[in-house]
Amino acid sequence: MYLGLYLVALIVASYYLLRYDKLIIHQMVNYWVGNPAVDTFYKYFTNVGDGIFVVAIGIIVLLVSMKRGVYVLLSYAGAGITSSILKASVNYTRPFAFFDYYKKHLKLNLVDGVEMLGERSFPSGHATAAFAVFTALALSTDNKIAKIIFFVIAINAAFSRIYLSQHWLFDVFVGSLIGTFYAILFYFVFYTSERFNNKLNIFKPN
Repeated sequence: MYLGLYLVALIVASYYLLRYDKLIIHQMVNYWVGNPAVDTFYKYFTNVGDGIFVVAIGIIVLLVSMKRGVYVLLSYAGAGITSSILKASVNYTRPFAFFDYYKKHLKLNLVDGVEMLGERSFPSGHATAAFAVFTALALSTDNKIAKIIFFVIAINAAFSRIYLSQHWLFDVFVGSLIGTFYAILFYFVFYTSERFNNKLNIFKPN
């Protein structure tokens, strides 16, 4: 269910990335900025992908289920480290700095009260974190409604970064791939590797 929805999102994002320039894509999204209710929602909802928030979620899950909690936290840690390495290696200009440079010709709608960043755009750390944690949560539950909710949370956390002009679509696209990759990787380690689970017998099934 979750991965099916994510696949659809990837296909849609890929269509736009292949068909349009990053500037055009960003202008499409930025056109909708200015609605007070939506602006306020994404201004605060973007914090769902913040490191402190996702670690807090991991700790809460850890208190309920050690196995699931460690799985969530390791997924975030692996994705976060990879994202940080890429950010340090690729100095990619963020939308705000790009539009500001061409401000005589390009207009950017901004959400009041959001601190704008200019560098280290690739990949989106918030998208990486959100997809690592919520993909892990989705894969480790059989509740279909929960899977849908986790997907909605992850996709909106990622989209908020474009809406707030903190990242390009490509940054978010790659960030989501990194997060999802580590969630799937550690899912196989924790939930399908009998050898690993036998060695770590301190973990109990959910």
